[in-house]
Amino acid sequence: MDRTAGKKVGGHSIPHCSIGWHRGGTLFIAMLCTACIVLFASEASAQCTARDVLQNHLTLKKTPSATMPPILVRSAVAVPVWKTIKVGTFANSFALRNALDAAGCGIGDSAEEILARPAFTLGATKTDVELIAVSAAELGFQTDTASLADIYARAQQLGFGLAAAEVAPQLRLQYFDQPIGEFLVGMEPIKTWKGKPVILTVANGGAGLVLIGQDGSADAEIPVASRFLFVRSSEAALAKAAHGLDEAAALVQH
Repeated sequence: MDRTAGKKVGGHSIPHCSIGWHRGGTLFIAMLCTACIVLFASEASAQCTARDVLQNHLTLKKTPSATMPPILVRSAVAVPVWKTIKVGTFANSFALRNALDAAGCGIGDSAEEILARPAFTLGATKTDVELIAVSAAELGFQTDTASLADIYARAQQLGFGLAAAEVAPQLRLQYFDQPIGEFLVGMEPIKTWKGKPVILTVANGGAGLVLIGQDGSADAEIPVASRFLFVRSSEAALAKAAHGLDEAAALVQH
C-alpha cells in the first residue's frame, strides 16, 4: 500500500513526517543538545574574557581596590591585608595550567615558560596567603623609577616578604573582578630556558584578564607607581599577631 503524506490511505491517516525524518530529526536534536551543553560548559568555565570581566564586575563582590593615593609605609605591620587567596590547591603545574585555560585567562609567552620551569613549584598543602598591595612610591621612592633590587630591599627592610611564584597564577584564578591595571607579584625571579630572570604580573589590559611575565633583572627599572603584592615576613607576622593580642587584652580590661 502506498503512503502519501497528509492523506488517508486504507482508512488510516498518514502523518506529514516520514519515519526517516523522525530518525534524522532525532539525530539533529541530539546534536543540537550536545552543542548547547558544550556552549554552556564553555560559558560556565570562562571567566577571564573581556565580556566575563564586565559581568563579574556587575555580579561579584568586589575586592577592595588597591589603587589609592600614595601613603608612606613605615612598617608592614601597619598595612592591612588587601586580599587572601588559597595556594596548594593543584596537584601539579599541568593541572594549574589547564585551570587557567578553562577560565579563558590569557598567558604571555614568558609566563607560560615560567610555569613549565622546574623552579616553579606548588604548595603541597592548601594554605591561605594574605597579600598586601603597596606601590614603590609608598615604600618611599620619590624618583620616577627604581630598580627592582632596591624595591625588594626596601620592602624587606619594612617587614615585607617575597611571595611564592604560585601566588601569581592562583591570584589570576581567584581575582576575576580585577579592574584595568596590573599587579607585579613580589617574588624571587625565575629564569627562562635562556637564562632571563622573570617575575609574574597579574593584569587586566582591557581585553581580558592575563598572566604575563616581566623583566626580573636586579637592575630592571620599575615605575614607582607600579603596585607590588607582598606577604608579611615571619617577623612582621608575629609582631602583627602580638599587636592583635595586646589590643584584645586592652578591650577585656575595659
